[in-house]
Amino acid sequence: MNGTGSFGAGRAGSAFDPIAFVKQPQTVLRILAWIFSMVVFGSIVNEGYVNMGSERLHCVFNKNADACNYAITIGVLAFLASLFFLALDVYFPQISSVKDRKRAVLLEIGFSGFWTFLWFVGFCFLANQWSHTSPQELPLEQASDAARAAIAFSFFSILTWATLTVVAVQKFLLGTDMTLFTSEHLVGQPPKQPYPPNDVGQTTIPVSNAYQSPPLIETVETRPPAYQIPPAF
Repeated sequence: MNGTGSFGAGRAGSAFDPIAFVKQPQTVLRILAWIFSMVVFGSIVNEGYVNMGSERLHCVFNKNADACNYAITIGVLAFLASLFFLALDVYFPQISSVKDRKRAVLLEIGFSGFWTFLWFVGFCFLANQWSHTSPQELPLEQASDAARAAIAFSFFSILTWATLTVVAVQKFLLGTDMTLFTSEHLVGQPPKQPYPPNDVGQTTIPVSNAYQSPPLIETVETRPPAYQIPPAF
């Protein structure tokens, strides 16, 4: 992660480098979270409902429809959230407002932490229901691979979203460098010092001009012709 700039990003308006963006650990984690969520809800939607001795389809996890619905819901939302935060990562360096960057990082921390908890609950829920599923209810190991894949990638999602939470917290702790938002840095010039240093390294304070013109003194030469001095009373 780039440790300079505001909340881990560089100066606002800098050019976007797609190669460097893809190589970032945060981008890799986003893609992994997107893939893992797709595997979880895709496995259940395609093969998570089986015919267990009747015409009605039941959830493979101990016939508990809540287990399948829970995994599908958090999987789909995590899939969409991964795309949203991936787009936010692309746009984040273009945000010039420090307050907006802070809000984006706080949103990422809150969502990633909350979704880490939801994935943990989902993993425990699916594993518990799968342990209570009787092998006799699944002839020829029907939907077993899909159930195991959903459980395994739910566990992987816990690790991925927990790491994303840690990365977001690190971004927040980096804070902001306000010098990146001054007009001098936007034009690529270093900040100017208020006063040049003297020989001993101390700041020289400018003084007023000591050589001022003398006050005007009226003399005989400076008086215009026919000028008379008014009498004193």
